[in-house]
Amino acid sequence: MLLTACGGGTGGAAADRESTAREARGPSGGSNAVPDAAAREEGRAAEEGGDEAGQNGPAPDYLSTFALDVDTAAYGYARRTLGDGRLPDPGSVRPEEFVNSFRQGYERPKGNGFSVTVDGARVGGTGGGGGSGASDWSLLRVGLATKTASPTGERPPAALTFVVDVSGSMNEPGRLDLAKESLRTVAGQLRDDDSLALVTFSDEAETRLPMTRLKGNRNRIRDVVDELEPAQSTNVEAGVTRGYEESVKGYRKGVNNRVVLLSDALANTGDTDADGILERVDSARREHGITLFGVGVGSDYGDAFMERLTNKGDGHTTYVGDEEQARKVFVDQLPAHVELRARDAKAQVAFDRKTVQRFRLIGYENRKVADEDFRDDTVDGGEIGPGHTVTALYAVRLREGASGPVARATVRWLDPRTREAHEETGSVRTEALDGGLWSGEATRLQVAAVAAYFADHLRNGDLPGAPGLGELASRAAELADATEDSSVRKLATAIGQADRLRGRAGSDDRPAPSEGEIG
Repeated sequence: MLLTACGGGTGGAAADRESTAREARGPSGGSNAVPDAAAREEGRAAEEGGDEAGQNGPAPDYLSTFALDVDTAAYGYARRTLGDGRLPDPGSVRPEEFVNSFRQGYERPKGNGFSVTVDGARVGGTGGGGGSGASDWSLLRVGLATKTASPTGERPPAALTFVVDVSGSMNEPGRLDLAKESLRTVAGQLRDDDSLALVTFSDEAETRLPMTRLKGNRNRIRDVVDELEPAQSTNVEAGVTRGYEESVKGYRKGVNNRVVLLSDALANTGDTDADGILERVDSARREHGITLFGVGVGSDYGDAFMERLTNKGDGHTTYVGDEEQARKVFVDQLPAHVELRARDAKAQVAFDRKTVQRFRLIGYENRKVADEDFRDDTVDGGEIGPGHTVTALYAVRLREGASGPVARATVRWLDPRTREAHEETGSVRTEALDGGLWSGEATRLQVAAVAAYFADHLRNGDLPGAPGLGELASRAAELADATEDSSVRKLATAIGQADRLRGRAGSDDRPAPSEGEIG
């Protein structure tokens, strides 16, 4: 795990769900049925059909393909920034990380793969809500979930190399002190058969503790943690390189080998390019399957750098702003951060051009995959642990009088141990989108919608039907009462803070392309 600091419930309308677990062959396996290719040809044919698409422009695309992502750091850092009385930089706002910060209550699979839930609602349905231009738009939700970790702790052992930023910027309250408290918590939560190594970095990197079994050594580990003090500049390159070296030295076959980076990610010494840093540890990542987990801290945080580093490092990132969040990450969610259920996981949603006129994936800009690479298992996807959920929201405009299939979602992943490819699918029809978003009892779908619309406001977006911040704050407060979920209450607080900082401006419904995928 990498800890760094830097300056500065089942919801939704009923869906016609088709879930078919099957072994899937990659390019070398000679797979025959490829529905995504057929859908792509249908999308191209729409131009010839004389629809609203221009005759001289590119053919409409009815496929949406992306790598799965369970990062939540963008939302955590946005909350911290708003709490400090500032609006977050629009470039640091990633809607999928806002949405994936909240429980959705999807049905879990019985095995080690994914469940697929596809549902949605009309944005301008009865019961009010929806901004301008909302009446003919729907919100479609694709939900993917893995099986939760065993309550008895039956998982493979873990070998974790913690790389801790002890640069001068970590001296601020809520940085190194929070990282140290997190490490003490981890030392108490890991099992006797787990192992831990500790590397620190400022202008240079230093191994404070080689890979050490927890059994009989917990006090020794805590003593090393207590000795950590802030030093000079931030050489993330040195820390990550040394961290991977120690992880390789302590590599244990058949266990979960992971580097955890704790930092504010304000690299200012050595190589400060994420891609360049990871090139130096590429062999360790590829030959040993060592993944990277980034934990960001600090009121000034290098969010884009950390996200790039963990995406390229086959991992994910989160942000902790206080001890409560640290405990959530290192106690409640620890199994999800140290164990893998799926490697190189991707999703592809094929929209039916007979019923769908336009659609837009909300977020995932940094995770898009070429449609033709969906079943190419050499193309990088996302790494997913137990108990994780991934939600993708789409703004969808149906054709007038449409009836029938709307979309078919497929998730593809590799088994972490055998590297065998698997797929699971789910689908939704027009009747599943008949209900109004705000009028039904689909509280978890509503929470996801509020989070997505909130993120869209913060990055000055133009999602169709997005309510104003004032209305979103009210809806979040009502949902907090309905769900009795403290995380939704904190969402309501954050929206209220943003509303006061920005003022109650209406949503912008700028025109978009008339056919196929938007953006």
